[in-house]
Amino acid sequence: MTVTTATPRPTYTLKGATGDWEVVMGLEVHAQIATKAKLFSGASTQYGAEPNSNVSLVDAAMPGMLPVINEACVEQAVRTGLGLKAQINLFSRFDRKNYFYPDLPQGYQISQFAHPIVGEGEMMVDVEPAHGGEAYSFTVGIERLHLEQDAGKSIHDMAPDATYVDLNRSGVALMEIVSKPHIRTPLEAAAYVRKLRSIVVALGTCDGDMEKGNLRADVNVSVCRPGDYEKFIETGDFGHLGTRCEIKNMNSFRFIQQASEYEAKRQIEILEGGGEVDQETRLFDTVTGETRSMRSKEDAHDYRYFPDPDLLPLEIEQSYVDKIKASLPELPDEKRARFVADYGLSSYDAGVLTAEADKAEFFEAVAKGRDNRLSANWVSQELFGYLNREDVALADSPVSASALGGLIDLISDQTISGKIAKTVFALMIETGDEAGVIVEREGLKQVTDTGAIEAVVDEIIAANPEQVAQVQAQKAEGHAKPKALGWFVGQVMKGSGGKANPQAVNEILKAKLGL
Repeated sequence: MTVTTATPRPTYTLKGATGDWEVVMGLEVHAQIATKAKLFSGASTQYGAEPNSNVSLVDAAMPGMLPVINEACVEQAVRTGLGLKAQINLFSRFDRKNYFYPDLPQGYQISQFAHPIVGEGEMMVDVEPAHGGEAYSFTVGIERLHLEQDAGKSIHDMAPDATYVDLNRSGVALMEIVSKPHIRTPLEAAAYVRKLRSIVVALGTCDGDMEKGNLRADVNVSVCRPGDYEKFIETGDFGHLGTRCEIKNMNSFRFIQQASEYEAKRQIEILEGGGEVDQETRLFDTVTGETRSMRSKEDAHDYRYFPDPDLLPLEIEQSYVDKIKASLPELPDEKRARFVADYGLSSYDAGVLTAEADKAEFFEAVAKGRDNRLSANWVSQELFGYLNREDVALADSPVSASALGGLIDLISDQTISGKIAKTVFALMIETGDEAGVIVEREGLKQVTDTGAIEAVVDEIIAANPEQVAQVQAQKAEGHAKPKALGWFVGQVMKGSGGKANPQAVNEILKAKLGL
């Protein structure tokens, strides 16, 4: 068993009363498959329908109703497995996972256990530390991907003494993607889910909408002493790791981080107090920031898995897999490499722009026929910076790719300076007007008339003999670019209302001051 990292992976430790502790995590991500019908019935998967309106007799587990596999779900699972560089199993089998819950009409879930449709794979994850530190990448092993049907939904807040059940989700197709315990920090856990989400969205196998619960993660957390994880990696013996607890149904990157950090500290406190961590499933309370017990964690034997007698084993041909593979779109890692090669961007900038399919598409629309680096800076720093601050989705951006491209054109042809462009950009957001319209209306065109700039320069030089003397003194000391020159540049720009061409200002000042 190996875990590789492209750059040094920082050590993450939590301080306890008895010494240092480390965190080990593995995630089970449930991704709702993007299909119009459910896994074993023709019922609709439409979100937001009236309660219990998207329910077939199969979904409601009526007697004598038999499941029929939806081939589109199989194709999407294979597609996802290929995107994860995983083994596609030509033979797989459906099993019954037995447990009771009010929103599980059958009393069992049709899932896959011993023979999943997708086997081992791997995924490179990029991590950008939140508070400084060097970005790094590491590989997470994928244990398996299997198909299973979703349960319904229990609603507890409609009446004080009753629970209502909505079966619209019952039977919806899920891909459960299980990672190996290769994740070592809460930040890495969030980065892993973010990367996985970008892959399934790019593949078109899941819409990745975490708010609707279409992609959610169960986070398994355990703690161990420094050195124990390395022993586990070397031997594969889970005895070197602590007892894990599962935090159920996490649908936010931020909450994944908060919950796993709290849970690790909770376990450390128990162990240092002389207690033992119970293997259990826990829920995260987003208000208190704490996890709380939901139920004891079952092992595989508790579910009494056995082959589903109503479904034949699933056998697919290699030619079927090859055909799907040939139709795969460009995935985030491939797109990132292309952005570095074709646009001359840094690996980090390319990573930001390819993290989401819509971001990459937006950038390419802006950059077409324009300066690549300038386009990347305006998209990733100015536009994305604004959207992040205001919590606005790219789809709802007040500035379109075409409009942003128009602003960049005005910078490139020196109609406006980069500084003025920021003012124009703010007005574009506020008014919805095109950059060119704003520049004309507000009189923001850059002054490139050297005669007009010279007049301002002459006036400032004449009014500030002491600063002129400083420039000359610094020049005599051998400074190629005297610091006092920057003061003159600032005064000229101020005197021109920020409209003077900065390059022309520098050249004229140097000539006038004999530099």
